[in-house]
Amino acid sequence: MEKNNVDYSPLLSPRGDESASKTLSSSLVSATKWTLKFFICVIFVLWTAFIFFQPAKPVKNLFSAWNELNRNSPFGITGGIFLVFTAPLLIIAFLAIAHLNLTGEDQLQGKKSSKYPRFRLWTFPVLIRGPFGVVSATELIGIVLFLLYVLWATCAYTVDSLGIFSESDPSSFREKSIFMIKVMGLRTGAIGLMCMAFLFIPVSRGSVLLRYIDIPFEHATKYHVWLGHLTMVIFTIHGLLYVIAWAMEGSLVWKLVQWKDIGVANLPGVISLLAGLLMWVTSLPGVRTRNFELFFYTHQLYVVFVVFLALHVGDFIFTMAAGGIFFFLLDRFLRFCQSRRTVNVISSRCLPCGTVELVLSKPQNLRYNALSFIFVQVRELSWLQWHPFSVSSSPLDGNHHLAVLIKVLGKWTEKLRQRITDADAQKDSSVITTSVEGPYGHEVPYHLMYENLILVAGGIGLSPFLAILSDILHRVREGKPCQPRNILLVWAVKNSNELPLLSTVDMETICPSFSDKVNIDIRIYVTRESDPPLEEGYTHKPIKSSFCPMASDYGMSVLVGTGDNFWSGLYVISSTVGFVILLALLYAYYITPFHIEIWWYKGLLYVICMVASVVIFGGLVVVLWHNWEKQSYLKEKSNNENADDKIHQNGSLAPKDQSQVSIEKSTVVTYGSRPDFKEIYESMSKKWGLVDVGVIVCGPSTLQTSVAEEIRSHSMTRERHDSIFHFHSHSFDL
Repeated sequence: MEKNNVDYSPLLSPRGDESASKTLSSSLVSATKWTLKFFICVIFVLWTAFIFFQPAKPVKNLFSAWNELNRNSPFGITGGIFLVFTAPLLIIAFLAIAHLNLTGEDQLQGKKSSKYPRFRLWTFPVLIRGPFGVVSATELIGIVLFLLYVLWATCAYTVDSLGIFSESDPSSFREKSIFMIKVMGLRTGAIGLMCMAFLFIPVSRGSVLLRYIDIPFEHATKYHVWLGHLTMVIFTIHGLLYVIAWAMEGSLVWKLVQWKDIGVANLPGVISLLAGLLMWVTSLPGVRTRNFELFFYTHQLYVVFVVFLALHVGDFIFTMAAGGIFFFLLDRFLRFCQSRRTVNVISSRCLPCGTVELVLSKPQNLRYNALSFIFVQVRELSWLQWHPFSVSSSPLDGNHHLAVLIKVLGKWTEKLRQRITDADAQKDSSVITTSVEGPYGHEVPYHLMYENLILVAGGIGLSPFLAILSDILHRVREGKPCQPRNILLVWAVKNSNELPLLSTVDMETICPSFSDKVNIDIRIYVTRESDPPLEEGYTHKPIKSSFCPMASDYGMSVLVGTGDNFWSGLYVISSTVGFVILLALLYAYYITPFHIEIWWYKGLLYVICMVASVVIFGGLVVVLWHNWEKQSYLKEKSNNENADDKIHQNGSLAPKDQSQVSIEKSTVVTYGSRPDFKEIYESMSKKWGLVDVGVIVCGPSTLQTSVAEEIRSHSMTRERHDSIFHFHSHSFDL
């Protein structure tokens, strides 16, 4: 009988057992992650479906019956509404925390580009020019659903109000009209409250919810803007309807200042609405662009807006929107704790193109990627202003530093440049005192998922692409997961004095002979100059740096939602459990025994419980997190005693190696014209064929619009063998 020549030794050896164990473990993790995703989707769909259909009479009756059932429970109606509106969001957060911890830090393992290129709803631009800016197909679906909800709820409540109008007791038409206007005012307030339930989620910078769906704060900000406009329009109508009704009654002034104990308190509502209107008006594009400081300072009125809203409606109504506000409180307290630390400025320099580079010290275990950004405060310039900047260095550039490029465009940046220039001239080492919030950004660096990349930058929008190029070259050299092999960088600048920005990344030093492994083509367009200024062509020139000694023991804090999955998850869970405990104690030992029925007072107590749970229970985790961070740093410092002295070896701070032959050959500088994106897409499509191409743009809105418009046009007319372009934008102006 012929023997089977199968070799079973790998299965019988210890290494084979280890491999089988790893395979089994990987399968279990994958199955668990799929189960978590399934439950998250089910809970979210049920939650949003209930909110959407709540204006319908059957659902409204069911909700009323639910509230009656909970009226005599320990938490009363507030507990019942909490379970329906707030608890699902908290459960989703807990499941998302588990999913993020199972996924781990290196999420590129096992992720490969699609074998069959195809369109994706979230990367296909549908609306280009309009009030919403560039809108993808997925975003358009979200906008339509929100508008449908508002229209549907308005119609449902109008029909309901007409029924009440016809059945109401008052005999005169005027009394019936006043009654109907009040009912419609009440209904519009309910619609606004549902919109507000989502309003604060996009501005929770390190929120576990945003991290789970991989939407960074810079992208989510526009959703907050859209929701803010919609919410304030609805709340304004809500207030105007009541003003009209009170004016018809002849009791306008009295009603505006009325502060009832039982029922809705009018005066807190007026104060909340006025605060909201101030924030809304100063956030309009014209005002925000011309006077950012006015927008920034008036936006701090969100505290007044939220607190007086709780006083206006009481605890059980406020609970409908409390989930998103609670996540914002979690994020805000964590940001406050992180920003208390002063960060070392390792190096600061003024580049000849009106740009400042800051290199900041960071601990080795700080998590970020090449698409991240940070908020920077310079205390010598302002104790209140925080400005966002894209990271211009790869996390692989060095374990102990992070760099940002700052374009001098306004008063704050001009003061920063002047201070660094003066300090350099006077040889003064104490340049600036810096604090940092972040880093924030994509959970998964999507630029590594495409084999073909087109990076489109305008001016200082080059900054994140310097980090991307550095990141890719480091990964290629070190053999880390990395898809990109063909990269086209299109950079539009006004004047040629900005060209030295490209010199801050020395590609040959990072990855010698990188052109054998990665094809990098650079096309530079100098739009306001018709001829090269002095010498022909583009050359790299080293830039002199000025260095500062360390200001403290170690760099920026890792206390941020994206800093560590375990600690950030424990922080959210402990604060949530603490909130439930405090609320239970409040009802068990104060509200129920003393028969507290005052609506506005219970609303205030509810807000106090939210804040106290974050500060007390979350604060305890923050203290433990801080101690763990400190111990990790001391251990890291003992193992790498001289690591900070070697920070120059990988890039922006080291003197440049002038062997730039390969990069200069692949760089084309065109003067006096703008990029022709139609020609660029057509040429790349012919060159690369039927593949997925990631197009990332960072620049002014006009540049983003041009890029998105050509992508949509190309997608509509493309042939079967042409490339499929996927639009991504990196925030240029938060």
